[in-house]
Formats: sequence, C-alpha cells, structure tokens
Amino acid sequence: MSVLIPTMGALHKGHQALIKRARILSKEVVVSIFVNPLQFENSADAANYPRTPERDIELATLAGATEIWMPDYDEIYPGEIKKLHAVAIGDVFEGASRPGHFDGVVTVVNRLFEIVKPEIAIFGEKDFQQLQVIRAMKSAVEIIGVSTVREFDGLALSSRNVRLSENGRASANVIYRAMAAARLAPTVAIAQEIINTTISTDSGFKCDYAAIVDENDFSLATDSTNHKRAIIAGWIDGVRLIDNMRMGA
Repeated sequence: MSVLIPTMGALHKGHQALIKRARILSKEVVVSIFVNPLQFENSADAANYPRTPERDIELATLAGATEIWMPDYDEIYPGEIKKLHAVAIGDVFEGASRPGHFDGVVTVVNRLFEIVKPEIAIFGEKDFQQLQVIRAMKSAVEIIGVSTVREFDGLALSSRNVRLSENGRASANVIYRAMAAARLAPTVAIAQEIINTTISTDSGFKCDYAAIVDENDFSLATDSTNHKRAIIAGWIDGVRLIDNMRMGA
C-alpha cells in the first residue's frame, strides 16, 4: 500500500508530521514536491514561493519518506491542460478571495493521483477548506487529514512564514489568539465577536475574512451546527496567512 503526501516544497515540521503519520500506515511513502502554477492568482506569487529542494530532501528523508518526487511542469501537464472545477465549497471564503485557486488544486491533485496511484493521500488541516474540497472530489483515494502543527505561541507552521519580518511575525500570533479565545464561547455570536475584537487589537494584520462555519459545507454556523470551525485569513507584510480551529470543547 502506498501513501502520497502532495506538497509544494519549503518543507517544515508540519510536513514531517504528515510523513510520520504516513509511515504508521505504510512502508511506502511518496512525497511529491511541485509548485503548481494553476493555484496562484498571478505568476509573480508563484515565482516568489520559497524553494528549498536540498533541505526538503533532508527533512522528508529524516521523517521517513521512501520516495521524494520532484516532477517538472511537462510531467504534470503534458500537452493541453485538462482543468477540473472544484465543488461549491471552493467558491466561498478562500475560493472567493482567490478565484480559480481551488480549480488549480483539484486539477493538480487529480494528476498526482493519476500518476502515483496511491491508496491513501495525506493533507494538513491547516488548509482546512482545501482538505474539504479534495475530499469532495470523491476519488478512489482515501483522504486523511492531520492536525495543524504550531509554533510555541500557536502560529500555524507555514512555508510562507519565512517571509514575515520580525514585527510581522509578532503580529501573526493574533490569528491563533483570536480563535483560542473564542473556542469555548457559549454562542456563535459571542465567539464571532471575540474573534473580531481580538483581531482588531493588532493593526499589523489586514483581515480578509474571519468567520465560524459548518465544517461540512462551509455555510455560516449557527448554535445548532454540530461541527463548527473558525476560519481566518489575511495579510501581514504582504504575506497571506490562513488558519482555522474547531470550536467547542
């Protein structure tokens, strides 16, 4: 049985957690590294994405990867691109802010599945909307999500964090603080107010959206929603950061 962990490189401890989970399930763990241009809104953002191939190989190997696959563009997209479209979950929040992003995600994930033919694929919950979009693809591949790995102060590990200035790094903690403060609020309205108030305390964070949603369909949560999740996205130092947290005990 093979397990695939699709990545865009710039690996960190979060990716290593995915690899370690994969090794529990299988002796064959493939880590793909491919910066997919279809999921970026512009070519400059794709060009600026951090690339650390030698360190990626080291970190993946240490975590237990048995194969590290770094395909080139033509290997993933030979000839005309057959672009897929994400389900409706991909049209809101992150999808609304980044038109076409999730279409690019499902297109590349489908190609990776076609080439590698894994039984299982593992993704991080840090990109929770992406995880749900991929689950909705209804492929034969079993999709497993792994909890977000965080820094000492709660900041979700992300390849983009390296682009933050010292002040920006300090500001980034407001995302986690807002969600953690709201997690046990008695109502959705109170939780939303706590999140909004906490975010407003740090002028370094330019919020795009901050909402509490139903995990299953990303509709706005109500007090009767069984599985509520806070989702937050915005910019610090021009770097886009996203995070999420399950609400409730």
